[in-house]
Amino acid sequence: MSKAFTKETDGADDEDRDEIDALPAGVKNYMTPEGYETLASELRFLLREERPRITEIVSWAAGNGDRSENGDYLYNKKRLREIDRRIRYLTKRTEDAEVVDPKKQQGLDRVFFGATVTYAREDGTELTVKLVGVDEADLTHGKINWQSPVGRALMKGQVGDEVTVRTDVGAEVIEILDIEYLLT
Repeated sequence: MSKAFTKETDGADDEDRDEIDALPAGVKNYMTPEGYETLASELRFLLREERPRITEIVSWAAGNGDRSENGDYLYNKKRLREIDRRIRYLTKRTEDAEVVDPKKQQGLDRVFFGATVTYAREDGTELTVKLVGVDEADLTHGKINWQSPVGRALMKGQVGDEVTVRTDVGAEVIEILDIEYLLT
């Protein structure tokens, strides 16, 4: 049988099913203005620059004959699927986003979304983290997901409060030392 009549899979169907990380039921997709702009600018870049460029390459490569052995065609067709998957993800995330500006938070004596919190662990170490949206979390820059165990434990706490962080390995009591609402 000719290859033209067989379906080749590259795992794309499996990836499509899991492409949007589901938030827990009833949880809003909060984002800081900076996080929203980062996702929106990536979406604009993919739609306006990257996808048209790759589409042009695929069209050119398709005109070169046998597609089954055409490396340019195969690679760029796969890249186009990856771009389309990312575009769908970013579109869904930006459409569902609820942008919360930390500078406009009220109740600045409590921990809410966008707060920068310094806390002490049981072993005496102090950590400073900023509570951000699911798509913005980056521990290397001190940004944690507000739905993470630490984020949930800190939520609505005040300076001096001791809260319990529950994880798979057990519970740990942490003390809130400082709360700030910074721009970045």
